[in-house]
Amino acid sequence: MKQLTLEFLFHIFGLSAASGIAYNDEQIHLIADNSTYLYHYDMTNTLFTKTPLSQEDYGQENIAKNMKPDFESITQNELNYYIFGSGSTEKRIDLIEVHKLTNEVISTQQLDILYESMKAFAGIDNDNFNIEGAILDGETWYFFNRGNGPKSQNGIFIVTGENIIDNFRLTYFPIKLPKINKVQSSFTDAVKVDEDIYFLAAAEDVASNYKDGEIKGSLIGKINLKKLKLEKTKVISENHKFEGITIYKQNAKEIEFLLCEDPDNDKNQTGIYKLTVNK
Repeated sequence: MKQLTLEFLFHIFGLSAASGIAYNDEQIHLIADNSTYLYHYDMTNTLFTKTPLSQEDYGQENIAKNMKPDFESITQNELNYYIFGSGSTEKRIDLIEVHKLTNEVISTQQLDILYESMKAFAGIDNDNFNIEGAILDGETWYFFNRGNGPKSQNGIFIVTGENIIDNFRLTYFPIKLPKINKVQSSFTDAVKVDEDIYFLAAAEDVASNYKDGEIKGSLIGKINLKKLKLEKTKVISENHKFEGITIYKQNAKEIEFLLCEDPDNDKNQTGIYKLTVNK
């Protein structure tokens, strides 16, 4: 990652607090941590639509912090999107499964057993548990704990087994991340590229998995999937908090990622950026 380029592409108006992004065939799909919608943006026709993730209330936006489901992670396979609550409170434990072709909500399940098992296994208490990234690789799941609590416990959970609801096996790898402007950075999202994990981490000047702090910047990093050890990091901004990353395009020499931003303000818009990284 000796050379990289960050380029602003456009704003999407109609959502704030974007927290996760997925890309397929000129379509961007986004979640927000204060909403119960899955958002869709057609890059060719500049068409913006949304799918309600809750059948009970159709869908809500700008949900109060103490009530929101806090959807922070989205990952996918050939058929479905999987959307995860952060687990940082007891209201934030939902897993929503959405069909990729129809945008139909297939199931809504709760991850209390998985999340409680993760905390017990890794020795992470409620104030330090905050799942902000997820990757599905075949039958293996990778979950990224954001170390923005008092103990800065960044780490990766690997989950295998029959299912992630109540029949699974866990391993955990703590990851030490660098500081940005003298403030500890913490995972905000990740994506698998070949045999590597590329991740985003942001720094906020507050030691809390619940409160927002002053934004000190964001970095991109690379982790070798086999060794699960940090290989490289590079600061990409000192004033943006990027919370979502997805593969856009790649060739033998470089990878293009799409990033979404959560600016922690009242503007009803989110910025979409392209990050180009040399392999």
